Amino acid sequence: MNNDTQIVKGILEGCILKIVENEEIYGYKAVEKLNILGFEVNEATVYPILTRLQNKEYLKIDKRPSPYGPMRKYYSLTKAGKESLQEFKDTWDRIKNIVIKVMDGDENDKKK
Repeated sequence: MNNDTQIVKGILEGCILKIVENEEIYGYKAVEKLNILGFEVNEATVYPILTRLQNKEYLKIDKRPSPYGPMRKYYSLTKAGKESLQEFKDTWDRIKNIVIKVMDGDENDKKK
């Protein structure tokens, strides 16, 4: 589906917040987790989102040594990030339920 990218862009921030809620994580590991889940994203997509979430103060960073070179930024959720994640979940549930109703044809059932 050609519209996958546009749909995913709107959902990815909330999914990243959820991943970070589950564990402190560095950027590349977040990319790997998203790919395992089927998002098919790369660093060029995820790193700007991590930066944006950090700028919104939803994520905080802790720099730690890496065995492979420069210090790694480990991301964790802030209180504001937890609140944003809850808002995302609420919005997602509402939209998901509406789409399911539309796709299942519930609109037509109400007219009968």
